Amino acid sequence: MSDAAQPTAAEVRAAAEAVKTALDRHLAAVERRTGDDDTAVFEAFNALASAAEAYDELLYDRYDEVTPFEIPGADGNLPPYAGPDEPHALSLLIRRDYAVAEPQRLLAQARRVAELDDDADTRAVAKAGVSPLAALGVLFGEYEPDEIASRHKEFGLEEGDSTLWVTAAEELPEPGEWLAAPFDHVDPERIVCRFDVSSVFDEEDEEEPVDAGARGADV
Repeated sequence: MSDAAQPTAAEVRAAAEAVKTALDRHLAAVERRTGDDDTAVFEAFNALASAAEAYDELLYDRYDEVTPFEIPGADGNLPPYAGPDEPHALSLLIRRDYAVAEPQRLLAQARRVAELDDDADTRAVAKAGVSPLAALGVLFGEYEPDEIASRHKEFGLEEGDSTLWVTAAEELPEPGEWLAAPFDHVDPERIVCRFDVSSVFDEEDEEEPVDAGARGADV
């Protein structure tokens, strides 16, 4: 970087003050946390990560020095964001893994749902009660994914890892445009944020305490 383009000492100092402010706001949000999915904590976490990253860059440009901060998403998992600054459309990509922990409970719940369906014939009801594939089709056809997630134990399922990616777009695609291959053309440079849930984070917590807000968000 040329001398003319280098940040001033005052700009570096201002960035450091921004980190201090973001730290205070993050701690305050954590202290007021209302649950694991508290949006204020996620927002404060993201603001802190952004402020720390900006300070780190200015510190390096001005003094050729670095910080010990580890910025989520800066480890190569996601490239720098290159999408629109003011997106007019969003796509949510969700993956949730489940183990079929209690097959008989799964079959029983599917059979009960099928029996309540006035249009279901006897053969379909019987199949839902003996075929795991048919049972899954019945349950996921009846309930929204979020309801399955909140009631998974009722259906004999055990939660695995899950992730949510929020991607930005200039405008909505044409109806039916991506239905044939909905997950094939995800541009990693348009990922605004992602939230991950995994038991591996709990194992890491046992080894070394970390901010709970960092477990679910990579920006």
